[in-house]
Amino acid sequence: MKSIPTHLASLLFALAAVSPAAHAVNDLPGGPGVRQLNLHTAATRIAVEQSWLHWFMLITCVVIFIVVFAVMFYSVWKHRKSRGAVPATFSESVTVEIVWTIIPFLIVIGMALPATKVLVASKDTSNADLTIKATGYQWKWGYDYLKGEGEGVSFLSTLLPSLREMSNNGAKGDIPDNYLLEVDNPLVVPVNKKIRIITTADDVIHSWGVPSFGVKQDAIPGFVRDTWFRSEKVGDFYGDCYELCGKEHAYMPIHVKVLAQQDYTAWVEGQKKAMAAKADDPSKVWTMDDIMARGEKVYASNCAACHQANGKGAGPILPLDGSAIVNDADKTKQIAVVLNGRNAMPSWKSQLSDTEIAAVITYTKNHWSNKTGQLVQPADVVAQRGK
Repeated sequence: MKSIPTHLASLLFALAAVSPAAHAVNDLPGGPGVRQLNLHTAATRIAVEQSWLHWFMLITCVVIFIVVFAVMFYSVWKHRKSRGAVPATFSESVTVEIVWTIIPFLIVIGMALPATKVLVASKDTSNADLTIKATGYQWKWGYDYLKGEGEGVSFLSTLLPSLREMSNNGAKGDIPDNYLLEVDNPLVVPVNKKIRIITTADDVIHSWGVPSFGVKQDAIPGFVRDTWFRSEKVGDFYGDCYELCGKEHAYMPIHVKVLAQQDYTAWVEGQKKAMAAKADDPSKVWTMDDIMARGEKVYASNCAACHQANGKGAGPILPLDGSAIVNDADKTKQIAVVLNGRNAMPSWKSQLSDTEIAAVITYTKNHWSNKTGQLVQPADVVAQRGK
């Protein structure tokens, strides 16, 4: 039996490496599609109108292009010198001036009227069934349900640690269709309800948007903007932060889960029960084992994305394993950094409770090679908040 030539074997190996069977990727419902050329599949009336406008404007421009260049090339060909064409002697024509002023004016009006109608409708946030504040942080989203069913519910939405870890490792092997788009706590809303989204930011400019809903609104520190959508479909829909907001910009997805009304009501009830169960008494005195277990969860959800699960940090992100501040006998130093931020480290005082901050600091002080034996209580954090 003859062996395969070396160069042919190399070619076959390369083809296998890039073949669909070796690295299959599928369309993500509510998100991007494979070889997608058109806009995302619309889930709201505004998105449907935007898609229609897209094609209307494209076709109009193509028709204008064809007509203008057809007339131009016909004129050049018909009146070329080789056929004995003699140029006209007039220097101006009132008729031509009127025609080429009126026709473009009518075209612009014909394009502006439907566009204005959609633009005005997209800015009408009145009479919303549900109002939610979306706050951009480096690099996650915070959601607060302000008005309507679910009022009082709030949570942070962060990229799944498993997807971030996959990215850190070079995205090798089987990559899921929701790569860098799935979060731990998606924004949940009911179907066929008008949802008003109020956007702001805690640090730098972010931007909240979901293509399938036809919405995109900047989130600016110190300012409040708003937009709205009414999804006509249930399911999961995805977007991203659409404003370059720092080195973790690619890891700040938006995931909206649209549920049937009864399912949404059940979700709200579950969230309120979970929030009540998590309500912490800042005066409670914790044991080391309990607060370490709590701190591990807080670290995985909020800190591991930058400092890594092994605490080694990366680039400008300083390591926690072996850190002088973490191992310092004066625990107030690390509390101050977590509360107020420092350099690339953002402030966490508005994102984490006193108990969560105490738990994650205790965890870092007693994990990896750090063996300080120090236990930070919520009361220690409370004492530092006003300083």
